[in-house]
Amino acid sequence: MTEVRIDKWLWAVRIYKTRTVATDACRKNRVSISGVNVKPSRMIRTGEIVAVRKPPVTWSFRVLELTQNRLGAKLVPRYLENVTPPEQYEILEMNRITGFVDRARGLGRPTKKDRRELDGFSAAETEETEEFDWDE
Repeated sequence: MTEVRIDKWLWAVRIYKTRTVATDACRKNRVSISGVNVKPSRMIRTGEIVAVRKPPVTWSFRVLELTQNRLGAKLVPRYLENVTPPEQYEILEMNRITGFVDRARGLGRPTKKDRRELDGFSAAETEETEEFDWDE
């Protein structure tokens, strides 16, 4: 096997849960090879670097081997190598730290837990400003 469709490969190596989701990601320009957005029918070869944008991070993978069949999770490292730059991991960490503050639009009302966390976050900010002596 020298070439495989990109949507099949993304599904087979478990980057996307279903092939339909992988196809939609290609159509929405979230998958690129060498900086060029690709269609789901684009054939890939070993050695190519595939960039997958899953907001807020763009993951990069080097194709080591090709497959059309879904793999077990333990076999995935044999077929791809994660070459994501460290800057992307920093973005992911910052997003994890800020948490719900950068809430995506359309997620609906915050839950009770979200409101409590927001109140705790706001209270921490006001405590810091109260310690400052304005008279000096």
